[in-house]
This record gives sequence, structure tokens and C-alpha cells, in this order.
Amino acid sequence: MRDVCIVGGGTAGLAASIFTARAGLDTLVISEGPSPSSSRTQSGDDGGESILARNASLENYPGFPDGVDARRYLQLTREQARNAGAGFELGRVTRAEPVDETDLEAGFVLETDGGDPIETRRVIAASWSDSEYLVPLDVGRIQRGSKHFVDTDDAGRTTVDGVYAAGRLADEPHQAIVAAGHGAKVGLAVIHDSDANFYHDWVVPAGYFTGRGREVPPGCEEIDDAERRERDEQARTRMLEAFAEPLDEVPTMHPSVEDD
Repeated sequence: MRDVCIVGGGTAGLAASIFTARAGLDTLVISEGPSPSSSRTQSGDDGGESILARNASLENYPGFPDGVDARRYLQLTREQARNAGAGFELGRVTRAEPVDETDLEAGFVLETDGGDPIETRRVIAASWSDSEYLVPLDVGRIQRGSKHFVDTDDAGRTTVDGVYAAGRLADEPHQAIVAAGHGAKVGLAVIHDSDANFYHDWVVPAGYFTGRGREVPPGCEEIDDAERRERDEQARTRMLEAFAEPLDEVPTMHPSVEDD
């Protein structure tokens, strides 16, 4: 049984997975690959296609003064999630239900198209705009026009213990930075609700805690200057490689336009 399964491999789901995986929770991200009509031809095992792939240029995400290719951003975020320990599976979740109707602490089982059922202690729904698979759980979906949102508290918890919603599906604004922030917040809520020994995800200089006679809290790490420089060198090298050449991938057009 997984500790947490995240349905949706977009910005919100990936951000949540980075936090839960770094906290030591066995994390699996499940999402669909590009649609048959998509102009993208390479899906691999990267978690499928996010709606952000339709973005021609992501220009309001902090840290990129002149914007960034949205597909490259997704690629790097998936890589970061993998580096944190998250696993990925391509597929469409069709149904989510409790393992034991009388005991939600027993976890949940996710049915997928063509795949084996997946058992998990907690579920994060980050699958804008598909939430039909949540109907058996009666999480409190809200219909607005042709769309359905999931009713949550401020931390993404639904009315069903162990089930969460993140990003646009939780009625958050339709912007990548908001989705990422909300996904991280939901990931932290999952960590808080689990039995993970966790205080704060923070890498600090050597002596930050121990120099004050404190033990390093769970989820924190102290590193010396040599390690800091080594990590910085590795990070800069990876980013230079990532941005050395433009991506061949082009934005995915809205399905209704392609149909026309």
C-alpha cells in the first residue's frame, strides 16, 4: 500500500509530490498521457500531460525574468519530483473507493483503465478537470457550469478523511504559481496528517541548529560550506544543460480547436 497517491501530474500534483516524497512518504503520481490528437509525441513515463502544456510561454512564474517554456518547466518539475523519490505511472483513474467502508483509516483503492488496482492510505486529487472517479467517495463536488470543483478546507482536506484536492480542482485560481503553492500546501497537510516524523523541509548551514545546542529537527538538514558549493555546482550544471537548446515540443492546442 502506498502512503499517498496523487491523481494528476500537473503543477499542483507535482508540487505536492515533491513535499510528500521528501518527507519520506511513499508517493505515486498517476496521470494520463497526451491525448491522441496532441501535437506532442513523447510522453515516456513522465506522468502525462498537464494543461500547462497548452501555455505558449509561461511569463508570470517568479524566478524567470523573461519567462520560460512551459513544457520545459514541467519537465524539470517532474525531474525534481523523481529526484525526491516520487514514482510515476501513466493511466486514467476511473474510480476511488475505501478499502473498507467501515474504516477509512484502512485506506483507498484506485481503479485505473487497463491497470492493476492501486491501494493507498491517502489520495490527493489534482486532476483538473476530471473528478468523476471521486463520486463513490462523496467528497462534496460542486458543479459550476460544465465543470466540477471539490469542496475543501484551506489546506485541501475534503469531507472524507484521507482524501485531499489541490490546485484548480480545489477552486484555486488558474495560474501555475498558485497551483504550485496550493499543491505544496496540500502536500504539507498530508504530511501533518500522516505519522511521518517531520518538522520542516529546510536545508541550512552547518551549525544553524547544532550551534545553538539544538538537535536538527526532522525534515531539516545542516550542510557545511563544501557541501553547499557542491550542490550549487550540480544545480547550475543541470540548469545549463536543461536550457542549452530550445525544446522541439510545441504547445498543445485546445481540443475543440483541433477538432475544428
